[in-house]
Parts: sequence; C-alpha cells; structure tokens
Amino acid sequence: MSPLDQLPVAVIGAGPVGLAAAAHLHERGLPFIVLEAGDTAGAAVRQWGHVRVFSPWRYNIDPAARRLLDDAGWVAPDLEALPSGAELVAGYLQPLAELPQLKPHLRYGARVEAISRLGLDRLRTAGRDQTPFLIRLTTGEEILARAVIDASGTWGTPNVLGTSGLPARGETEAAAYLEHALPDVLGTDRDRFGGRHTLVVGAGHSAANTLLSLADLAAADPGTEVTWAIRSASPARTYGGGDADALPARGALGSRLRDHVDAGRIRLLTGFSVHALTPTDGRVAVVVRHADGTDESITVDRIVAATGFRPDHSLAAELRLDLDPIMGATRTLAPLIDPNEHSCGTVPPHGVDELAHPEIGYYAVGMKSYGRAPTFLMATGYEQVRSVVAALAGDWTAARDVQLDLPETGVCNSNPAEATGTDSCCGPAPEPAGRGLATGIAGGLLSAPLNLVSLDTPASGQTGGCCAS
Repeated sequence: MSPLDQLPVAVIGAGPVGLAAAAHLHERGLPFIVLEAGDTAGAAVRQWGHVRVFSPWRYNIDPAARRLLDDAGWVAPDLEALPSGAELVAGYLQPLAELPQLKPHLRYGARVEAISRLGLDRLRTAGRDQTPFLIRLTTGEEILARAVIDASGTWGTPNVLGTSGLPARGETEAAAYLEHALPDVLGTDRDRFGGRHTLVVGAGHSAANTLLSLADLAAADPGTEVTWAIRSASPARTYGGGDADALPARGALGSRLRDHVDAGRIRLLTGFSVHALTPTDGRVAVVVRHADGTDESITVDRIVAATGFRPDHSLAAELRLDLDPIMGATRTLAPLIDPNEHSCGTVPPHGVDELAHPEIGYYAVGMKSYGRAPTFLMATGYEQVRSVVAALAGDWTAARDVQLDLPETGVCNSNPAEATGTDSCCGPAPEPAGRGLATGIAGGLLSAPLNLVSLDTPASGQTGGCCAS
C-alpha cells in the first residue's frame, strides 16, 4: 500500500456535488475530508434559496447520497416536484451533512487559499505522483491529501458587466448601483427595485428569471420600469425551446418573457454592450456602445449584471492543469460542453477521463469543471464524482462506465428558457407551473419567489416563498 493511501481525499466545497463526492467516498471506504468555506452545508445554495430550479427532485438527488439517507430513515420528497434552493438545503443537503457517516469529516469555515504538492512547485517532476497534495487554508493551516476533488463552484466569481471580458469603465466606482445574478426582487430586495428603473444585462436563465420577477413587481408598483439589454441581435436563445423542452418549468419561461417584451412591459435593447458607468444624482448613467461604434446613454436606478460566472483556477496555480484556452474547462471536456453547440440537455456523458489533468489526482468537478459554459446540470456533477471516486478506488471499469440521462431543452445551444413546472414546493399539482432554471448556478436558478401559472393564462401576482418568478 502506498503511503498516499493513508491520507484522505480532500473535497473542496460542501454543496450538492461536494457532498455527493463525500457519499461516494464513504461507500468506497476511502478516507476523506470536506473543506467548506461557509458556515454550513450548501452555503452558496442558501444565497439563492428564494429560487426554484427547473429540474424535479429526481434529478437533484445523488444515488449514493440517497442510499445513505434511506438507511437513516429519510423521507424523500415528491420526486416530480420542483425544489427551491431553500428546500434543497433543508430537505436534502442539511440532512445529508448531518449523517454520522459524513458529519465528522466536514469542516466549516475552512476556506482554501492554495493547492500544491508537498515540497514541489509546478516545475518539479521527479516523484510528483507519489507526493501528497498540500492544501493551505486562509488561516495558514496546511492539510495533506492523496487526491483533491475541487467542487468549490463558481458562485463567488461572477463575470464582469463590461464587454470584452473586462470591467466597464467606472464599473468599480458604480458598485453601489450593481446587483449580481438573482436578487430577491419580490422578497428581501424588493425595496431596492420597487418604483425604480432597473436595467438587466444578460441573456441567460438568471436574466430571464429576474426580468419576470421585475415584471410582476411592475404590475404591483406601476412606478417600476424594466429594461433588458443583450449583446446579440435577437433574444431567440433566451426564449428557448418552449414545448420541445423536456423540463416544462424551463421550457415555458421563454414564452412568458416574450409575452412581456411583446406587450411592452419589458423594454428590450439588442446589440447592447456596456462601455461605461457614471453615477449621477443618485442614479447611474450607462453608456452603450453599438456594433457600429456609436454610443448612446441610458440612465437607470439599478443594474442587474446577469452575465454568468467563471471559475477561479488561481487556487491551483502550482498544479499542472490542462485547460482549454477558450472554455477554461479541461481540454477534453471543453468541446463536449461548448454552449455554442450544446444546451444543458445535450451534453454527452463524461467522467474521470474527461476531467483528468496532467496533475494526477486533482479533479475539478461540478460547475467549476464547466469553465465558463452555462450548460451545467446538477445530475452531471453527480455522475462526475461517481466516476472520479471509482477511479480513486481503483475500479476503472466502473469509472469508465459513464451514464448520464439529461432532459432535452428543445434548443441546440445554451440559454434555453425556463418556465412553468409541475407544481410548487409541495408536489405536482395540475394548476401550478413554476418558473425555474436548470439545476446549477449558471445553468439557471429562478430569481425571486414566483407564482405558479399555467402556460395558457397570464401571469398573476406572486405569492412569494420558494417559487421564483
């Protein structure tokens, strides 16, 4: 037995995918430790607790985690219901983290600062594969591990508002007027939006859900104005696949959004790139640069930058990573998840081979594994960690038997629409149809609590709670 085998596998992040990795490691009898920067399991998920996801519970529960929970007498939710983020934590992640098989191995408030090899920088090769990983926390504490499963996600590293991948001029100075993805428009953040003019920038699920929440708010508070800006010439990708989407809660969102735009309740600006922001008289002036090089200005009260997320690979700067120069995912995985070619439901099965780096034993999984692609679904992360853990256990047959059953979106690229689902938090009901996002952060969360409505009826006022709008 190698000395490395005596060390734990370090899992970074106690979100859905990190805890799934822990469950699989337990089943395989491998020692492990879970390092979570937050104060509790699912800390990032709690921040979008008001949002309801597109995919029903059956896509959101890892099989190994369920086996552990079932053995403990867990009562499973209705597998066809659409959970909110808060329900996902309370009904699944927290009970999972409290299991005696996992709880002793979880450390909260443990933020990872850097990962390297003990005594070796990135240049040193001799003996590298048999040298432990060195994980340094922000407290200065150092932990040794035989392997690292990085499930730290991307929630903490949103994309900037400006075009070209760079902040817009004045973006830092205008931070007081900016909101990142999924503010609780109809809940705790209502006062910041009611009776004000909000500009939403972005063409993905987060933008769509925020726009629907703002439209509902405008119906209750006529002083509320909503402007939507996208860089492309058409919102077709945001409107998505409609009836062709296998997740009704995702497929209907675009139809609702289009109705609001067509009715003039949401003003749509296309070919819109944010060039500069200037605070002025308690508001912010946004200078827009068009494709022809001309500028125009729009003055608003709030800006929601629903521009997606990106991974932070700086933690692993001393490791040998092979990242695709465009996507920021592994070079093998990148073409399989390219949002120009794939939607959430058309990503092919992939596992340890596609996630491997030249640095043997390091795997980024979950949302972080997708780089800048917004096509991630939670079920994908579960299959990733099942495959990775099987490989760490030496079971390469199981590791390479990768199977993934994802719902089609009805579109052939990213940014499909969400929409109405089967029911509210409590289970399928004929009348409600909840708006939701693809499970996963960038893949799509519902912004504020939303009222569930049927596809052939106009949106009504929201009830709040976990149903996003």
